[in-house]
Amino acid sequence: MIQLTNIRKSYRMGDTTVHALQGVSVSIEAGDFVAVMGPSGSGKSTLMHVIGLLDVPDSGSYKMEGREVADLSEKELAVLRRETIGFIFQQFNLLPRMTAVENVSMPTLYSRHELDDERAKMLLDKTGLGTRSHHRPNELSGGQQQRVAIARSLINKPRMILADEPTGNLDSKSEAEIMAILKELNAMGITIVMVTHEEEIGQHAKRLIRMRDGQIQSDERLDGPLHASAQLPVGEAPTNERGSRLEEIWEYFKQGFRSLAANKVRAGLSMLGILIGVAAVVAMLALGSGAQKAIQQQLASLGSNLLSLRPGAVRVGGVALDAGAVTRLTLDDATEIQTIPGVKRASPLVNGRGQVTFEDRNWNTQIQGATASYAEMHAAEPVVGRFFTDEENARRALVAVVGMTVVKNLFGDQNPMGEMIKINKVNFRVIGILPEKGATGFRDQDDVVAVPVLTAMHRLLGKDYVDSIDIEAEHPDDIDAIQGETQALMLSRHRVPPSQQQDAFQVRNLADIKEAMEESSRTMSALLASIAAISLVVGGIGIMNIMLVSVTERTREIGLRKAVGAEPNDILFQFLAESVVVSVVGGVMGIALGWLATAVLSAVAGWTTSISPESVFLSVFFSSSIGLLFGIYPAKRASQLNPIEALRYE
Repeated sequence: MIQLTNIRKSYRMGDTTVHALQGVSVSIEAGDFVAVMGPSGSGKSTLMHVIGLLDVPDSGSYKMEGREVADLSEKELAVLRRETIGFIFQQFNLLPRMTAVENVSMPTLYSRHELDDERAKMLLDKTGLGTRSHHRPNELSGGQQQRVAIARSLINKPRMILADEPTGNLDSKSEAEIMAILKELNAMGITIVMVTHEEEIGQHAKRLIRMRDGQIQSDERLDGPLHASAQLPVGEAPTNERGSRLEEIWEYFKQGFRSLAANKVRAGLSMLGILIGVAAVVAMLALGSGAQKAIQQQLASLGSNLLSLRPGAVRVGGVALDAGAVTRLTLDDATEIQTIPGVKRASPLVNGRGQVTFEDRNWNTQIQGATASYAEMHAAEPVVGRFFTDEENARRALVAVVGMTVVKNLFGDQNPMGEMIKINKVNFRVIGILPEKGATGFRDQDDVVAVPVLTAMHRLLGKDYVDSIDIEAEHPDDIDAIQGETQALMLSRHRVPPSQQQDAFQVRNLADIKEAMEESSRTMSALLASIAAISLVVGGIGIMNIMLVSVTERTREIGLRKAVGAEPNDILFQFLAESVVVSVVGGVMGIALGWLATAVLSAVAGWTTSISPESVFLSVFFSSSIGLLFGIYPAKRASQLNPIEALRYE
């Protein structure tokens, strides 16, 4: 089964070279029970580590079942270890945060991508620990822990068991029980190679090899037949069935959660950076999104597909005249503009200030003279009552539609509908209340009284011209063409000389204003999120630091996992999964904190906030990515550890 020829192995200890094995040659047949004896420093443990594929000799030949071990890759060595060899360690090497059954089934995570708890329980029953299967190592005696280690060595149905001082830390009763189990396993056909320094333990074997100073001094055959082929117990036939990789990854995440639970304070500190970063991103995106929605609501009040025509300033004799001093807009201009192809409607407007009174209260507000189409063009349909009609405009009716600011200052809690108010000492009846549009940086859009345009011109403001004309296009694509034709029509109608045409009229595209404001809002949101994302990077550095500490603390665990068959990628995925668990848990907590922060900001400061599903997804995605990215180096470092050096780590 095993053939070692002229194996040599040396170690450097400071300035001294220790020759652990010096030309060892030995063969071990299948079904044998071999005890390797010798004093401390004789090389017996090093020989076992070489046989167990945990250590690599400096020179010599090692063949297992005819295969030269030196030709195998690290992955192939891991597969050979888990399929052929079971290890029993003197220090038991049980993982403290796992129960007995979880410790026993752990090797199947690498052999079949799933934990075989059923077989683990069966093996614990056979070793007399069925009632203690859910106890952790600190709840078991030394003999019981060694039984768990024996059960673990059998979980993958090995053909050979390597036992390093299996009774070294046990009392005489436990020692006898463990040796009885090893003899029973050998009787089933499993090859046993046992390292011991006790003569009475060595006498239990069928073959006794004595070593000193890295060399074999004697090799004698004791009584007992060999068992050439393993006869596994009933119900333990070998199987090649493997679970899915998804089950294995899920198990890695479960172990990641278990690791967090075992180190709550350290895990909490490592999550803190991610938690703050995600909370900041969520809060900043919520603020940005809320501001964008507020801007959109304000922009909605401007209407859609709108142009605004205003008189410009012209120069006479080199002197700039006030806007409209020469090029006054008229009601007829609005009528003519409606004949331009693509124009849906045009609404002339006049503006002014007026003193509005009701009973003993008065308020100075803006007077807006408009036509009936103004309500639809500017999304200003009254929330209560109605807007005035074209017929009321034609007969210069004394009716008014008031904004919410005027209602609050004149009427308080009283219903204004049907009440009479005075505007500049002229009686008007309130027929409607405009929807709330909020305040901009320039004015309060709700501080307004709208009246028919002819009423405003002839009964309130004394104007025979209009201040502006709002033009609504049928489609957004028509706006540019309408803008040019409107400019040309006005220049023609008002006979503006060529020298004064450039500034005679202003046609403003409200869609451009909308786009500029929305783009500004998006830029601010991105800027806020970018600043907050710096916290995520800081949190990622914290995760990397903590994971490096974890790798150092769990070096022996990594060595154990490699000894029972874990490949480098298995270790890599496990530590990556733990990094992702830390970042995702921190991210979820950060989302909750971010939501709380936005709620407080909204309630205390009165800021508009809005948490979108996209921002939540983005935060979780980035927190997971941060954990993955910053976990790669520690995980890679863990996966590259030498198994025997890791097992020896203190």
